[in-house]
Amino acid sequence: MTSFDLILRRGTIIDGTRSPRFIADIGIRGDKIASVGNLQGANADRIIEASGRIVAPGFIDLHNHSDGWLLKHANFL
Repeated sequence: MTSFDLILRRGTIIDGTRSPRFIADIGIRGDKIASVGNLQGANADRIIEASGRIVAPGFIDLHNHSDGWLLKHANFL
């Protein structure tokens, strides 16, 4: 039986590749995504039920409002 540190169960996966979203489990070991798919038979130290939630594995949102300087210094352009 496969074992993970964490499993996110039945989340709606958006992977950033422009592929259609899909429902799957995500298995994590340490700080890495080890598996994405049907992990029905797997166990984990912790399981989070993600049904009805969007999960974006590996996606880092760098949005931090650091573009505010542009509005203050429009003549820079």
